[in-house]
Amino acid sequence: MAGFDKVVSSYEAAMEGLKDGDTIIAGGFGLCGIPEGLIKQIKHMQTKDLTVVSNNCGVDDFGLGILLQDKQIKKVIASYVGENALFEQQLLSGEIDVELTPQGTLAEKMRAGGAGIPAFYTATGYGTPVAEGKDVKEFNGRPYILEESITGEFAIVKAWKADRYGNLVFRHTAMNFNPMAATGKITVAEVEEIVEPGELEPSQIHTPGIFVNRVIKGSFEKRIERVTTRD
Repeated sequence: MAGFDKVVSSYEAAMEGLKDGDTIIAGGFGLCGIPEGLIKQIKHMQTKDLTVVSNNCGVDDFGLGILLQDKQIKKVIASYVGENALFEQQLLSGEIDVELTPQGTLAEKMRAGGAGIPAFYTATGYGTPVAEGKDVKEFNGRPYILEESITGEFAIVKAWKADRYGNLVFRHTAMNFNPMAATGKITVAEVEEIVEPGELEPSQIHTPGIFVNRVIKGSFEKRIERVTTRD
């Protein structure tokens, strides 16, 4: 983008440059705070052999799950994949590669990658299959395993508000993975409302515009993952 104005008017412009084989870091938790329109644009582009980094992979017909329908995803790095039957089918048949990662470790892999930290040590996963093949060191008598950070060609996030400079405010539970995910070489934010610079309270900004390359105003279905009602 040229200049400070990060707003684009079409989903085509928002995802311009995405190519086969890219790594995409996606914000959201379950179906909460996911960039629905950007995911639909990726499906429309029919980009293949993607590595998707996200807490989970949506459900069969919504969210990141729709990218499985045409086998656009080659690999998923996630902490939980239990709500998607198609994902399970492709995993068991060997059509997709899956790297399960502890949830906090996954969040830190995203954050550290964006901060320029190539790797870090964590106690999480030591003594389990998560630690297999990884370097182990002791600090203060406790063993830690080395985890490599994650960077992606694209990061897609969903925010509540943004200004034209790309400063983002997330709302409530959408604070989940979105701030950590906004660290791609190209970060695209799909938002509910775009305001003019100066309208956002500086102390309330969660992701500064320096991390964001493109902003698009979307419309959202906001589907509920599991609807539970009283009899």
